[in-house]
Amino acid sequence: MVDLTGLHKHFILQHLAEGEVAVDFTMGNGNDTLFLSKAVGEGGRVYAFDIQKEALESTKAHLTECGAPENYTLICASHHRVREFVKEPIKAGIFNLGYLPRSGRKSVTTMRETTMPAVEAAIDMLLPDGVLIIAIYPGHEEGALEGDMLREYFKTLSRFRICASEFRILNSKDSPYFFLVEKSARVDFGKYE
Repeated sequence: MVDLTGLHKHFILQHLAEGEVAVDFTMGNGNDTLFLSKAVGEGGRVYAFDIQKEALESTKAHLTECGAPENYTLICASHHRVREFVKEPIKAGIFNLGYLPRSGRKSVTTMRETTMPAVEAAIDMLLPDGVLIIAIYPGHEEGALEGDMLREYFKTLSRFRICASEFRILNSKDSPYFFLVEKSARVDFGKYE
């Protein structure tokens, strides 16, 4: 069977190397933050966002317990405010949209009105040959709507600048799926746009 989390890591590691900058736009319990922290190593930097203090506490404990390099900054703010906190270009980013796993509070979820500006900022901040993974959870109404919104947005982007792909299990309509967004390695896109 397809392991979507394994695919996320595979695609990220095709673009992200030690010493680079990455963002976990939805830190949750810190699994993606840990993965990014280890991928960029001591010389890299990871920024992680969540609006819930509980997520920051859980993530900090997880990173400490797993021996993550001290290369991360945990930020209690919405991901759409990324430009206020991250002042350098990024090589990779992960969005795991939805609600905080194991929190029991499914009413606190990512929302279209903050997800869209966060994704737009992330694409703009990506270095050439940068990558984003955006996991969608269509099993709840806002998750399905976020996925539809992003799919329509990605269709509008220049294919010479951005390659946007969708990965999903076709015979399980409520299963999570993800978008892979890759920025062209070409520095000069102008004549193609």
